[in-house]
Amino acid sequence: MSIGGDGTEPRKGQEPPAPEGPVPEDSVEDTQPEEVLPYDAVTEAITVVPPENVVPPENVVPPENVVPPERTSSSRPSQDEEPATEAYSAVPPRPAEPAAAPGPPDPPIASPDESSAAPDPAGGGPVGSDEKPPWVKAAVLAGAAVAILAVFYTADWLSSSGAVPRGVTVAGVDVGSLSHEDAEAKLRSELGARVEQPVVVEAGDLDLEFVPAAAGLGVDWNATLDRAGSQPINPFTRVSSFFGHREIGVQSTVDVAALDATVESIRAQTDRAPVEGDIVFEGATAVGVAPAPGLALDVAGAREAMQKRWAFGDVAVPVETADVTVHQDEVDRVLTEIAEPAVSAPVVFTGKNAAAAVLTPEVVGQVVSFEPGEDGSLAARYDNDAAIRILAPQLAATETVAKDASFVLGSGAPTIVPGVVGDMVQWPVTLEQLPTLLASSDARTTAAVYAPAPPALTTEGAQALGIKEVVAEYTTGGFEYASGVNIGLTADIVNGALVKPGDTFSLNGYTGPRGTAQGFVESGIIDNGRPDRAVGGGISQFATTLYNASYFGGMEDAGHTEHSYYISRYPEAREATVFEGAIDLKFTNPSKTGIVIESFGTGSDVTVRLWGTKTVEVESSTGPRTNPTSPNTVTLPAGDQCVPSGGGPGFTASNTRVITDIASGKEISRETRTVKYDPIPIVKCQSREPDPKTADAPQPAPAPPAAESAAPPAAGPAAEPAVVPPADPPAAEPAEQPAALPESSEN
Repeated sequence: MSIGGDGTEPRKGQEPPAPEGPVPEDSVEDTQPEEVLPYDAVTEAITVVPPENVVPPENVVPPENVVPPERTSSSRPSQDEEPATEAYSAVPPRPAEPAAAPGPPDPPIASPDESSAAPDPAGGGPVGSDEKPPWVKAAVLAGAAVAILAVFYTADWLSSSGAVPRGVTVAGVDVGSLSHEDAEAKLRSELGARVEQPVVVEAGDLDLEFVPAAAGLGVDWNATLDRAGSQPINPFTRVSSFFGHREIGVQSTVDVAALDATVESIRAQTDRAPVEGDIVFEGATAVGVAPAPGLALDVAGAREAMQKRWAFGDVAVPVETADVTVHQDEVDRVLTEIAEPAVSAPVVFTGKNAAAAVLTPEVVGQVVSFEPGEDGSLAARYDNDAAIRILAPQLAATETVAKDASFVLGSGAPTIVPGVVGDMVQWPVTLEQLPTLLASSDARTTAAVYAPAPPALTTEGAQALGIKEVVAEYTTGGFEYASGVNIGLTADIVNGALVKPGDTFSLNGYTGPRGTAQGFVESGIIDNGRPDRAVGGGISQFATTLYNASYFGGMEDAGHTEHSYYISRYPEAREATVFEGAIDLKFTNPSKTGIVIESFGTGSDVTVRLWGTKTVEVESSTGPRTNPTSPNTVTLPAGDQCVPSGGGPGFTASNTRVITDIASGKEISRETRTVKYDPIPIVKCQSREPDPKTADAPQPAPAPPAAESAAPPAAGPAAEPAVVPPADPPAAEPAEQPAALPESSEN
């Protein structure tokens, strides 16, 4: 059958229609179909069916007395001829008839189109069959499914309108499909308490804690639920929400200052410098130190992570790591090859006279240490100075110490005492074998190396210094006994000191500490203009004597300080004071020959001489006093700490030194020094408490008016002078600051 044709044209590959004429009776089935469906020419699809696949129709009965017109293969309608459309009417079922007498049935006449009907192109039965094509069923099912889904989608949309989208969780709390009010109530119930609960902070390999409330963190409930968004329109999103969850976290409220403080406290615990692999010695045991990478907290990242994750109960904060140079394998190697052998047994250095110095395993750690190299190695370091401190005393008795040439001045002329060449262990050379000895498992003994040690000043060197005559001399006196003890002790220490050409002498540096351990005693000093006592008092008198000797010897002033108050037995503007650790006396030898200091004291005076080669003459002149100032009065409580003083005026004085070369007579230098002396305070000592008898006596009655009594008033006890509270004493100046007071109380 063809669509739009006259129904007589054979299909391609199909046999032509049956010829006209009677059809054999056996070609018609006995049973007739109950109904013949009308042909749907609009929906039929034409497919090519091979002849062998043609199935004769079973339920189509052609109309009676219909003879198909003849048509040849060439009898096709023209292009302008509209093809006819065939239609078949349904044949109602025939009523049952009584059985007919046997006889030949009427032969059916088959329609050419119907007898050659092709199968349904969709794979169903032949055209005209009552069976629906499969695609129709599929379309119907799909349409039904879409309709059902549409119904469910609409119902789901309506039921969830205004609620939190399904599947939404906040810090693990499911609030999906709840109204905003119910969701907020649930969150407050389950999350509200978490702000007071400790939160674990994972920072590298550390586990720390912080409390969100203390860190200034809380929950912004409305903003948190706003993060969930509105109901999704996409049906696939809505369907997928039945099978999963969407975590949105909390929107935190933040106290910036509190959060920054918490982050900083975490940083203080996390940040660390890399720990390189190392080896240390614990007594006689070598112990490896495992390397550990450095950590540095990412402050900005930590702040962000804490805001986002605190509600979950744990926060992983970002840290930056700094790798180490020396790794564990290198530590293990050095421990086995160097460190452990170093403490396996003592190392012995043999000296003269069967003496020996022993480096025991217990002290190896003071000598051997390890340092990381840039190439990842762990290198051993040997501290020779530490080894010498340990070993040298053990062989000191076998050594002869070198002794410098010196000068003896007691005979009135300098005499040279020859220097002594020493015989000393050469420890730097001896210790060259130390690394090998420490690494050895058997031979751990070696001999100490001795060598001559010349003195710093040989006999020949002393002779070349030109120490042959007195260059300058100065003497002062008038001190008390205790001061004399300290002055004499200082003179003994300084006596024989050598100042080579160009060298600078320091009194404090040469004497060292001047305390009771060195034999110094308590003596008079001046404390802020007032008499006082302290250990070492009186040494300023030796300083003044030495200064004047260096002054007249032509030495260069390298630093000195005058007293704040003038002392009458010293020359004005040509004196000096000292105070241990604060005020020093220094001078430099400018000549080409050496200077030897001779100093000695008696019970009443002290003398300093400079020996050398005299090449200059020195003249001194002192100008008149100027700018006088009056003293103040200071009242202090009576007692041992108060020494009365009549005071003295202050003034300004100047001194000029002129140095002349002896050989040429030319003036070498002229220097003037001006000094301002403070006035010495007047010190009064007065009791704070009144006389007890005066305090207990009855007070005199008030005198009656003159008009009422002619008798004179009764005589009472004499009133005590008013007690003036002493002013706070001014801050004390350095102890050794004498002034013009009784000579027994200055320094």
